[in-house]
This record gives sequence, C-alpha cells and structure tokens, in this order.
Amino acid sequence: MIRFDFSNRVAVVTGAGGGMGLQVANIMLGAGGSVIMIDVKPEPDDLGGDPQQRLYIQGDVSDPELVNAAISAGAKQFGRIDYLANVAGVLWFDRDASLLEMDMDVWDQVFDINLKSMVYTARATVPHMREVGGGAMVHFSTTQCLRGDPLPQDAYSTAKAGVGALSRSLAMQLAADNIRSNAIYPGLTHTPLQARWDTPEKLAAVAAHVPLGRIGTPQELATAAVFLLSDGASYITGIDLVVDGGLLLK
Repeated sequence: MIRFDFSNRVAVVTGAGGGMGLQVANIMLGAGGSVIMIDVKPEPDDLGGDPQQRLYIQGDVSDPELVNAAISAGAKQFGRIDYLANVAGVLWFDRDASLLEMDMDVWDQVFDINLKSMVYTARATVPHMREVGGGAMVHFSTTQCLRGDPLPQDAYSTAKAGVGALSRSLAMQLAADNIRSNAIYPGLTHTPLQARWDTPEKLAAVAAHVPLGRIGTPQELATAAVFLLSDGASYITGIDLVVDGGLLLK
C-alpha cells in the first residue's frame, strides 16, 4: 500500500458522494489532509478522518455560484487550498446516445457537469493555490474518449476528451506558479455509474475484455489520482495517465 502524507494540506474533491471521488477523499483524509467535498448526492456515511477535517457541501457542480461559495467556505474554514480533484461526472445511458439523434439539451447538460464544472473549480481554487506558493490538480477523463463504442454516449465521450485538453492547458499556464495539472483516464471500473453490471455473469463478461482479467476498483483509480496530487509526483505535470488494466492494448 502506498503511504501518503497530506498533513496540513487541504483539497477540493468533487464527486465525493460515492465511487472514485469518495475514495480520493478518504485516502486524503486518512493521510492527515482536510477535504472540501462537493457532490449532488447526500454526504455518505463512510467518510474517513475526523469531522474537523471535513466540509461536505451538497450541490450541483455545474452551478458556478455554489462552487464558488463552497470553495470560499472551505478556504475560510481550513485556511488554505492546495489540491483539486475533479472527479464528478455523469454517464446517462438512457439519454446520452449518438450525436446524430440525441437531444441537444442533454448534450449541454452533460457538458456542463462533465467539463464546464472543471472550469468553475479551477477558477475558484487557483487563487488559493497561488497564495500558498503552489498546488496540484487531477481531472478525471475516460478511456472511452480514446476509442469508438458500438453503443455510443457521444456527449460523455466528447466532454471527457475535452478534459485532457483543459488539463494540459492548465499545466502550461500554471507551471510558473508551481501548480501542476494532470488527467486520469479510467478504464472499466466498478463504480455506481456502472450499475448495469449487476450480476456476476455481466461482470465476468466485461472483465474478459481486459488483459489483466478483471475490472478496476474505485480504490485503484483513486490511488493513482492521489499519487499525481502528492509530492511523489512533484515533477509530473501535463500528462494523461491511463489506468485501465491494459484495455487500450486491445
């Protein structure tokens, strides 16, 4: 197990109400950090750390006023902000389909949540990182945007492709401020977004596509993301890290 130390550091984590975002928050809390969490879902019961390390704001990350208020409240409570983990996202199988036929209002909603929200969080956190002399960001994309899909979710894939461009642009712009920015590209991961894999048979069928022979866990993706935030990655910025068990090898 990788051991991290985030003592006296503060992170903003979106999507912390479950899945990979919850795991990112718990790793940082367990390593002594304080975490400002934003999610449309209620606060989960299995958050780690002590209550004084946590600030949980229930709300929509696509609402810039809520994002600004949450991050301002967290900075006031904890005195600083060092990290940003943009994990929140939606995958709407029932509405997100081929761009040739899908409702463009749904397209816009998916972009607002999966990409534009990251603009809001970056704009709100960068001034605080500059105040403390640097920081780090990690933004969650997906391997789906790097390959085709016979059952497309085109808004999701296209918005997530934009995450990589946003991350690299921030890395270049903020390097002189000692602020790093990197992107994570998860492969097949068993999170609440993938509720369709609801039987052992379905899980086995999906795992058969992965060279390592299994589906990833939220903990594995979160550990990779937290590494990129940590001092262990102090010379890493502007990268796209694929964490997919070898899926893209096929």
